[in-house]
Amino acid sequence: MIEIDSVNGAFALLTSNPEAWLYLLPGLLIGLVFGAMPGISITMAMAFALPATLYMDFLPAIVFLTAIYTGAGFGGSVPAVLMNIPGTSSAVATTFDGYPMARAGRHNEALGVALASSVIGCLGSYILLLFLIAPVSRVVLKLGPLEMFAVAVWGMLLLGSLAGSFIARGLLAGVFGVLLGTVGMNTAGFVRGTMDIPWLLDGVPHIPAMMGLLAASQLIGLINTTYLIEDESARKISFGKIIGGVKLALSYPTIIARGSAIGTIIGSIPGVGSSISNLLSYSETKRNAPDGDTFGQGNPKGVIAAEAANSSSEGGAMATMLALGIPGGGATAILLAAFAMHNIVGGPSFIANNKDIVYAVIFSNFAQAILLLFVGLGFVYVAGYVVRVPLRFLIPSVLVVSTFGAYAIEGSSSGPITLWIFAVLGWAMVRYGYPPAAAVVGLLLGSLLEGNLLRTNQISGGDFIGYAMERPVAVGVFALMLVSIALSAWSKRKRARAVKLRSEAS
Repeated sequence: MIEIDSVNGAFALLTSNPEAWLYLLPGLLIGLVFGAMPGISITMAMAFALPATLYMDFLPAIVFLTAIYTGAGFGGSVPAVLMNIPGTSSAVATTFDGYPMARAGRHNEALGVALASSVIGCLGSYILLLFLIAPVSRVVLKLGPLEMFAVAVWGMLLLGSLAGSFIARGLLAGVFGVLLGTVGMNTAGFVRGTMDIPWLLDGVPHIPAMMGLLAASQLIGLINTTYLIEDESARKISFGKIIGGVKLALSYPTIIARGSAIGTIIGSIPGVGSSISNLLSYSETKRNAPDGDTFGQGNPKGVIAAEAANSSSEGGAMATMLALGIPGGGATAILLAAFAMHNIVGGPSFIANNKDIVYAVIFSNFAQAILLLFVGLGFVYVAGYVVRVPLRFLIPSVLVVSTFGAYAIEGSSSGPITLWIFAVLGWAMVRYGYPPAAAVVGLLLGSLLEGNLLRTNQISGGDFIGYAMERPVAVGVFALMLVSIALSAWSKRKRARAVKLRSEAS
């Protein structure tokens, strides 16, 4: 599967062109800083740097942009852990356990866990890409709306995990999120729930809504609190504890491997990507963990699962982009734009004729992932000082930056308006015991579910079962989902029996 001549050509390209290595560190730093700013997405960071690549050779330009991609992928986890702000949809699941760990004074450990999981997930996805780029591209071509619908349904199973003590309230919040996700004009041309507001025709802006539901609502609830961490002795910034978090992540290789596999596979599906993979990985890890009941209360396994999956999505998205010339999301679309700026067309012909460049890009990403570990350690050490900033300064600062970020994402007042409406809504949900995270999952998956169900109905003529029998990949995804549910039920029963035996023994 690996062509040795092309590999030798890749090494020759990388060793003969020092400019390719020159942009690694600046790219990672730009990505980390932009990714850690609330409301600034990976796509915006790469778009900001795109014009500069016009004056570079092709390989250094792609290495520079992929370094920003890698840095921003991890950078988004920093505000997710410290402030409960998922700067992108790929960091939503990181907030579920990362923020509770930070509030409990385990912020150093949580950041170390997130960093190690991101580095290994990114590295693993590119190793898989090195061996599987050809077969993955063949499978992706066979995916249709039914397969994407199946993946979205699988993601909806996470609602059961987020319901908390009140199952009915969690499910109600999830259904509410799905309804919000279907606002606007659907693929059949029907307009729903826009209230004659023109910008709602494209749907509720996802990122400002997420920031409002998860972050702004939490910050409003902290107005009477002095610091993010109440205990002064727990606010210390400890490099040793960050390293301890790195070691803790390494002690769960199975969770990292499962998250990396889910992230790479889901990331390679155009239009799905890291926004679903982190939710699926979190959900599967919670179902299989013996201590699944503690997820959402600061269990590091939740952070490991989410970060391994969202970082490994990068490798999957790159596989689709390099092999087929199809951008899986905004970041890979920027990379294709960089290809076009250098008069190069991505896709099958590019891979067939330039395998040495493809391998050079993959090898440079190995170096990026390893360098991210060292650069990231310094970055999270500095970022950790956020917990020592009094909330009377932090809350207004974050709200102002989030408001500007929401404006930058949408390019109009629709971003800030959405942010503040959903901030009040999120505060009310927390106040009355409804989990905002369930509404966020519903919001992310609502349009995906509806759009792919409609397209499946149009293609199949209403004969869903007959059509599904002709789609082995979709049947495989549904079968995996059923196996996952069965294993979850078996795991819960086993845990309940163990608890009963312990109570009888005592």
